[in-house]
Amino acid sequence: MKKKSANIFLGKKILVYGLGRTGISSYKFLKKKAAVYLFDDNPETVRKINKKCISLEELRRIKFDKIIISPGIDISNCKLSNFLKKNFLKIYTDLDIFYSFFKNDCFTITGTNGKSTTCKLLHEVLLDQKFDTKLVGNIGNPILSSKNIKKKTIFVVEASSYQLEYSKIFRSRFAVILNISPDHIERHKTINKYVKAKFSLINNQRKGNLAFVKKNDYLISNTIKHNKFKSTIIKVHQKNFDTYINKLENNYFFTDTNKENLSFVLAISKKLNFKKRLLEKTIRNFRGLKYRQQIIYKKKDLTIINDSKSTSFSSTIGLLKIYSNIYWILGGVNKKKDKFILSKKYFKKINAFIYGKNKKFFNQELNGKIKFKNFLNLEKALKAIFKLIKKDKITKKTLLFSPCAASFDSFKNFEERGIYFNKLIKKNLNGI
Repeated sequence: MKKKSANIFLGKKILVYGLGRTGISSYKFLKKKAAVYLFDDNPETVRKINKKCISLEELRRIKFDKIIISPGIDISNCKLSNFLKKNFLKIYTDLDIFYSFFKNDCFTITGTNGKSTTCKLLHEVLLDQKFDTKLVGNIGNPILSSKNIKKKTIFVVEASSYQLEYSKIFRSRFAVILNISPDHIERHKTINKYVKAKFSLINNQRKGNLAFVKKNDYLISNTIKHNKFKSTIIKVHQKNFDTYINKLENNYFFTDTNKENLSFVLAISKKLNFKKRLLEKTIRNFRGLKYRQQIIYKKKDLTIINDSKSTSFSSTIGLLKIYSNIYWILGGVNKKKDKFILSKKYFKKINAFIYGKNKKFFNQELNGKIKFKNFLNLEKALKAIFKLIKKDKITKKTLLFSPCAASFDSFKNFEERGIYFNKLIKKNLNGI
């Protein structure tokens, strides 16, 4: 008698819902291992995939064993909402598929801010420490698109709350929660559900696994206080590494935000006994990622920062604290329940220039705190700023593009927004 496979996906009828990069990678991985059917809400996407997609009528006739949904699918707001709610226990993610076929060690990093930068830095550290490592997940490389996976391959996974919310069996030997502040409430509905999604990463760990979390974070501390976890919780405090970080002579780690990201990598390195000389070399050479607190111009008395990745106030506060005479451009689609929390002592050095769809929201948040003006679009805001810069005789001026909002009122994504900002800067710098 043939032994039944323990793998929950092999030979099953599987629906892959959502055909972005993650969905397509799931399909390609599973197509020779199971009976895979495809569905997407976007007719244009369906036309591109052509005959591989099924219709709503066909979908209703098939009894699926498993449903794989992409992170972008909100089961409360999609074409298959009722279907997904009825079949919720059948929903899995690409992370679950990966875990069912591979048991490789993973460093899985989540949090509200700093995920991509921390993942990139840790990946470079592991490479320089001579580990066979792959950088995957929300940073842009679906985990199932990985090739040449060996037993010793270590994965650095950037995981969003969307992925973690629907993952059921994925387990990571090393878990990292950088920080938690209100975000994606329009999707998760409540802050408690958002925190629960993040902590599912630690809930799924076993005894002997390690979880690195920010020490002085109310939402993290409160969750740990009221729950028991099988893994070992390591609380990371940035100040414990400040002296060391300041000696590294890398201006990228000038802000509290990036110091915090680095402190997690240092805590991991310390626990796993990485070679100190190689570690320091990696950190000194690290240049970060585009559009994330990226200094794109620094000359004379003007510094220009492209922080297009910023989608909430919490991701921008660190920059507002450390720079002087700030011309701050912000705006777009604000995050629900986002709050501008900054000490009064910083107010006078900041002038805000607001553009985009939800100007009213940003006006209300900054009113009575920071001087601000509204503009039709980003280009007009920049023109006004450069006129002021030419007249302003104050030294050490900072032009900060940190939108604190999603980009899709004017752009496809934060990368497109960042590229457009750079083009406008190049155009305006000609007059200086």
